Amino acid sequence: LNGFSPVSFLAVAGIFAALGFFEVKTSLRTTWDTPMGKQHEEDMSLIWKYGVAGDYNFDPLNLYASIGDNANARKGLRDVEIGHGRMAMLGITYFAAWEAITAHPITENSIFFSPNPVLPALVAAYAAFRTLYEVKPSDQYLVRLEKTSEGDAIVERLKMEAGNAAEANKDLAIIAGNLADKSIDLAKDAKKTYDNLGDNYLEFSTRNIKEGK
Repeated sequence: LNGFSPVSFLAVAGIFAALGFFEVKTSLRTTWDTPMGKQHEEDMSLIWKYGVAGDYNFDPLNLYASIGDNANARKGLRDVEIGHGRMAMLGITYFAAWEAITAHPITENSIFFSPNPVLPALVAAYAAFRTLYEVKPSDQYLVRLEKTSEGDAIVERLKMEAGNAAEANKDLAIIAGNLADKSIDLAKDAKKTYDNLGDNYLEFSTRNIKEGK
């Protein structure tokens, strides 16, 4: 927002207006002549005749076709894309609002732009959570989490490793207990020897005193 002049504002507004106009003019076109359009024609045949909005047959890495192996999967990918776009819009709005409120660049106030251990820890926690659980649709709850099959395997492996560690620690505890008992016995023997030496020295000293030596 710093240094945002009327000229730059008009330029940005013009770019977005042009993109919006292009999107409106092409939103209801049919795309049956492209590979992706043919796939959408089959997916959307029971709904309407225009296919999927925003279909410009752009998939250079073939992710849409390889990951979305059926109509439901492809719809899921489109929903995810919409969700990511909305999150991005909320994020950039937050950036602009924060800079307007604090009068400082967002790079000075965010963990995303400065080295710190918090962000990697959050990413690792999120990755671990996604490995163990997945979100399932539910009519009863707002969010329903279920453990994935991979998560079950990981938990069982962790339990097994924890059990093995407990057994190993148990053996170590037994060894440590035996060493402690031996140490106590050695200490008792040392004390007994010391007491005997003390008694012998006292007896020797007393006898010498009596004999006048």
